[in-house]
Amino acid sequence: MSWTTDGYVATVTMINFQTFRQIMSPGWTLGWSWAKKEVIWGMVGAQASEQGDCSKFKTNIPHCCLRNPTAVDLLPDAPYNQQYSNCCKGGVLASMAQDPAGAVTAFQITVGLSGTSNKTVKLPKNFTLLGPGPGYTCGPAKIVPSTLFPTPDHRRKTQALMTWNVTCTYSQFMASKNPTCCVSFSSFYSDIITPCPSCSCGCQNKKNCIMSNSSLLKMPGINTPKKDNTPLIQCTHHMCPIRVHWHVKLNYKEYWRVKIAITNFNYRMNYSDWTLVAQHPNLDNLTQVFSFQYKPLLPYQSISEFTYTTNMF
Repeated sequence: MSWTTDGYVATVTMINFQTFRQIMSPGWTLGWSWAKKEVIWGMVGAQASEQGDCSKFKTNIPHCCLRNPTAVDLLPDAPYNQQYSNCCKGGVLASMAQDPAGAVTAFQITVGLSGTSNKTVKLPKNFTLLGPGPGYTCGPAKIVPSTLFPTPDHRRKTQALMTWNVTCTYSQFMASKNPTCCVSFSSFYSDIITPCPSCSCGCQNKKNCIMSNSSLLKMPGINTPKKDNTPLIQCTHHMCPIRVHWHVKLNYKEYWRVKIAITNFNYRMNYSDWTLVAQHPNLDNLTQVFSFQYKPLLPYQSISEFTYTTNMF
């Protein structure tokens, strides 16, 4: 791969460095603005969600002519000649703690009308990332030392013509002004259950909730996830998509034991690879775990949460 007659070929690698937050279906959407009048001639491993107006091109029609394109991942059953290394997961990215290999995706893009040297190529700007809904804020592209690629025998290294990084950080407050889960409590020594507080996740959602015995649940497509990740939750007093119940089973001088039950009230989301994050002063002395895997979090180990790298060959 090299410079083309009017642009370049680049590999875009996206890495989810978040320890516990994965990007679930319907997947990520990456957007940016071109600095000049670039077009996308072709993509492998991903596709532009819209082509735009390419009417000024008479013969070779670009893949996308938008000034502000958005790219989405291909599905796992994409044709072999459209696949790229680590691509085609339907936009789903695992968290780094769950599956480091599944936290990486990549695609190839051929850009035209952009310049054919390091001095004439301008970096894209105004990057956005939906994963799948809002919450991410992306910084500007920054030129970094060119990525090195060792040969299979590790006796030689080739170098990208140009490399730049973009880092995106996630904020739960930007994703939603209300919490997305609540916690209820109970114990073996009391018959009283402390429920989730009323309207824990915002009671303005009551107009969008659905009763558990509603006939609407039989409608085709009612469980299909929305692109903006809007939930369809069961009508409850707390109005949360997820409820975590903390039940104290034993309480001795030497140790105590808790049973945790998680209930999904969101009809549009299947949390197959869930991660529960809890903060407690005694969890650093945890001795035994049943039914799930436990891993302590190291806060502030890394500020970067999501990074994607563009390498030009």
